[in-house]
Amino acid sequence: MDLKGQNILVTGASKGIGFAIADFLLEHGAKVGVHYHSGKTQADSLVHNYGSEKAIAIRADLSNSEEVLQLFDKALEYLGTIDTLILNAGVFIPHPIDAGITDWYRVWKQTLAVNLDAVGLLTKVSLDHFMANDKGRIIYIGSRAAFRGETEEYLGYAASKGGLTSLARSVARSFGKYNIKAFVIAPGFTRTAMAEQFIEEYGEARVLDEIALNTLTEVSDIAPLAGFMCTGAMDHATGTTIDINAGSYIH
Repeated sequence: MDLKGQNILVTGASKGIGFAIADFLLEHGAKVGVHYHSGKTQADSLVHNYGSEKAIAIRADLSNSEEVLQLFDKALEYLGTIDTLILNAGVFIPHPIDAGITDWYRVWKQTLAVNLDAVGLLTKVSLDHFMANDKGRIIYIGSRAAFRGETEEYLGYAASKGGLTSLARSVARSFGKYNIKAFVIAPGFTRTAMAEQFIEEYGEARVLDEIALNTLTEVSDIAPLAGFMCTGAMDHATGTTIDINAGSYIH
């Protein structure tokens, strides 16, 4: 998979799925803006491994709209142009229904600020850039939760991923004539630090019972698909949602 000459910004790239995607892209020749919030050490490790001429680590709090815009500007300054934007960053914070209204709504707003508001703003500025260059791709990392729902502790997360899915389809439908493509990768339960809190509470057996395969999805199962999308080989699948959930819908 040859990604030489591809300039890509990945959000939430210091851990989990985002780190695996950024690492895969760099390994196959892309130049990558590695966004992080708190994982500076992990983000810097990618720059160290591949060199500052191939990767840059950029910190931004995606709940802050000014920092969201600064992230895009810094990435664009380093990359020169952006061919693909991969919107992976997200939070998965429980807010059980028996919580007080103030605490419940605080988590709801925090979740949507990172998972959807920041995504919307980055979509807007990337569309401006892509239309000026007559090309571009956006890959949204969604979730199984957008289609089958989530447990009652994660209503905000499910709502945010549902909005992301509709946004991606709208971008694909409305901007295809500008040579702009949009895709959703919708993982199911994936073994990441984000998922560990769920496993700790409910146990791994509960998760395995929901899928058709014998093992949980790993981040290495997702990264090659994102890389393949970046090559342009899937451009005529614009608007598509690809499920990577170990057969949980058919189980």
